[in-house]
Amino acid sequence: MTKLAKKDIEKIAKLSRLKLDEAEIESFQKEISSILNYVEQLSEVDTDGLSPTYQVSGLTSVTREDIVIPYNVSRDQLLMNVPKVRDEQIEVKRMIV
Repeated sequence: MTKLAKKDIEKIAKLSRLKLDEAEIESFQKEISSILNYVEQLSEVDTDGLSPTYQVSGLTSVTREDIVIPYNVSRDQLLMNVPKVRDEQIEVKRMIV
């Protein structure tokens, strides 16, 4: 039986950037503990002799060969359509803080 403490829920909320009041903390404490108890049942399943299942679709190779398609458009023509160019590359705003 897994019973999460109040501090565990507060830590999860902080990591998720959620602000929870006391009623929500208590509610999530019960709900998440219930979910974890349900998942713990999987550890009781006898898996001896079973091989791991990595995928179930039967596909063996999902990659394809790269094919160059000539569109007869120059790099300069393509870069004319973007808002900002620097050193012949598209300049975008910083994505990672």
